[in-house]
Amino acid sequence: MNSAETNLATIEREVESRSASLKKELGLRDLVLTQIVFVFGTVWVGFAATLGRSQMAFWLIAIVTFYLPLAAVVIYLNRLAPLEGGLYQWAKGAFGDFVAFLVAWNFWIFGILVMSGISLIIKKNIAYAIGPSANRMHENKRWTILVCLLLITAIVAASRRGLALGKWVQNFGGAMLIITVATLILMPLITASHGSLANYHPFSLSMPEINSHNVNVCSKLAVGALSGFEYIAILAGECRAPAKNISRSVWISAPIIALMFILGTASVLAFVTPDKVDLIAPIPQVLSLAFGSSGWVSTLISLTIFGVAARQIALMSIYFAGNTRLPMVAGWDNLLPQWFAKLHKKYRTPVNSILFVGATTLVFSLAPLIGVKEAEAFQFQDNAASIFYALIYMVLFAIPIIAMKRFGSHAPWWLKIAATLGFIASVTGAFYTVFPIIEVQSRFLFAAKIIVVVIVANVIGAAIYLLDKKRSVKLATS
Repeated sequence: MNSAETNLATIEREVESRSASLKKELGLRDLVLTQIVFVFGTVWVGFAATLGRSQMAFWLIAIVTFYLPLAAVVIYLNRLAPLEGGLYQWAKGAFGDFVAFLVAWNFWIFGILVMSGISLIIKKNIAYAIGPSANRMHENKRWTILVCLLLITAIVAASRRGLALGKWVQNFGGAMLIITVATLILMPLITASHGSLANYHPFSLSMPEINSHNVNVCSKLAVGALSGFEYIAILAGECRAPAKNISRSVWISAPIIALMFILGTASVLAFVTPDKVDLIAPIPQVLSLAFGSSGWVSTLISLTIFGVAARQIALMSIYFAGNTRLPMVAGWDNLLPQWFAKLHKKYRTPVNSILFVGATTLVFSLAPLIGVKEAEAFQFQDNAASIFYALIYMVLFAIPIIAMKRFGSHAPWWLKIAATLGFIASVTGAFYTVFPIIEVQSRFLFAAKIIVVVIVANVIGAAIYLLDKKRSVKLATS
């Protein structure tokens, strides 16, 4: 047995022994619904709709260059090492503790930024569901703060109970998302009498125009919309038969999600022109436009829009679960204080990590709203999150390209090609995060804030790692 095999075997034994105390709550059905809830972001059909009738061509480009490579790499690595912590453990085996810590750190900040924008999306959904009488809510920051406080408090309380409760939140959100997207997809047919079919072109393969805006949006469809399959692997230690079921959940959910994106975008374009799309809440916008004055039907659609909000709550539950486990596994490796690894006596959840993530999410939710409109705040949160995610993916795709020997394995040629495509897409996505697709107060300031946030965050992460390593050495020698 070579040293790489020994290293991977050692990591597996250590992680599996620590994971033994975690409850195995997630089965295949839970994982499929979780994948759909996590990957299918409702905002992305709005982003894609800005591409007009070229949307399907750009979706296909993003699928070929990123979505399929991501699925291939995640399935391969998960079968090789189905461990709690997911990509953190894979990066640790491939590149060592320092890179693994920075991956987890960037993953963690990415999750915080995404969660910080969910309150704004939910408030928008509620406003659309209520109707014209709630128009004042759309740019009312007091409502945003109230929704944020209530949501984070509820998520923290539920997370303490663990995935026994959390999986039902996620499953309900997944079911409501499927119903909502099915309604969106069928809407042009349901409202055909209003002439919506004239603008309905679900499988149009118009030659895409290659310009900076379209490439920018396409990069977001790849690294933003079609990302997330690796996230569920963070919870591998809380899954039943993780090596088999996480891979199967990717195979089952991937084609469903791709169709949901393409057909959902076509439905948005049937009712809204590309320049009028609400990028924060495109589905509620379209549903309210299509059925807003249709009597009892409008009540039904309001309930459907609340279903979109249910999906957002489920999404936040997933992010929150993953984000609280990353500090826990870093605590296992003494890369963070053991305080983060402390488990609740009854529910076996990382209770201290949950409180810390909750408080941090609250700060990140409110800070970007200072001094700018909500749309710009949301675009900043989304683009900043995307660059952290792109950096993570560069590491993920680098593993099959240059580091599989450290796993005691050899990557097949097709996996290396897939990983190379994914790496290039990730670099492109990172580059375009500094360019907003909406009008902002200052494009220079927008880009500067994102660059500063990324640099400062990673400097802080590196400092935390070095300080904790120094502390661990002192403890070991004392």
